[in-house]
Amino acid sequence: MDSDPPFHKAYKTLFDKTADKATATIINSNTNNKDHEEMLQLVIVEECDLPLIDLRRLELGEREREECKSEIARASQDWGFFQVVNHGVSGGLLQKMKIEQEKVFKQSFDKKSQEDKHLNFSAGSYRWGTPSATCLRQLAWSEAFHIPLKEISTSSAAGLDNLSSTMEQFATTVSSLALNLAEILAEKLGHKSTFFQANCLPSTCYLRLNRYPPCPIPSEVFGLMPHTDSDFLTILHQDQVGGLQLVKDGRWIAVKPNPAALIINIGDLFQAWSNNVYKSVQHRVVTNLAVERFSTAYFLCPSYETVIQSCREPSVYRKFSFGEYRRQVQEDVKMLGSKIGLPRFVV
Repeated sequence: MDSDPPFHKAYKTLFDKTADKATATIINSNTNNKDHEEMLQLVIVEECDLPLIDLRRLELGEREREECKSEIARASQDWGFFQVVNHGVSGGLLQKMKIEQEKVFKQSFDKKSQEDKHLNFSAGSYRWGTPSATCLRQLAWSEAFHIPLKEISTSSAAGLDNLSSTMEQFATTVSSLALNLAEILAEKLGHKSTFFQANCLPSTCYLRLNRYPPCPIPSEVFGLMPHTDSDFLTILHQDQVGGLQLVKDGRWIAVKPNPAALIINIGDLFQAWSNNVYKSVQHRVVTNLAVERFSTAYFLCPSYETVIQSCREPSVYRKFSFGEYRRQVQEDVKMLGSKIGLPRFVV
């Protein structure tokens, strides 16, 4: 039985609409239109290395430690993204994580879409495509399992016995790393903050296992459309296929895969908390014609009741709860097809 989600069947109307538009474009021979330019942007993107930070320096003398912390803060201000090595997650565990991901995504689509019955994941954990999409540019050519940390220990199924233990090992290490990085970033703003330790708990953070199937029209469909993350920090491990792109100095750049590194990016909540010192930047995943891509992401999130307030005055943003922020994002996506995010909360 087929394991891939039925993209063509579910989104047939969008594919038909795009085919009609393509025909009209050819007839008009208008190569200067906006869609054509966007398509070229997708294809022609420069690849670069993110700032690379060796976290082993945090265990050395005071000078090395402080220089490392300053590099973390500088990358968070200038890029909103950086990568770390000697992060505490072994290469063996990262490889094991990918093997277990491949196993679970190879399950039939019917099994995955009834994840509570067949895979011991809670209902709604498995997600694919974009139900609110009104055009192919809003469609995510991907599938994912969203798994709260508190549910990891119970998520196992026949033939997938190692999945929960592998996820648990991964989550334990990256949870500690995320809190450490958050505290360093707070410290560099002059705050010895216990805010993250107190509010970002296993009951509020989660893992997302991602798979991006081969796509027959990679120039027209994103794996994940441009967005920012609605959390404090995201920690990502991607495979060697590549496809992650981000905005730097007003242009899209492709992130060169590094098998030894974890990618860190600042989320919207940290941008608001830091009063725009640290940057939550737009990023996306492009699709590949021939090769599937896997990644694992950890999201450092607070409870829905947690109030986000800028740590400096005058504040750029009004106070808001994480629950309020999430509801506004979901409402915008439903009504407009894309997220607005922090601009909704500017004072």
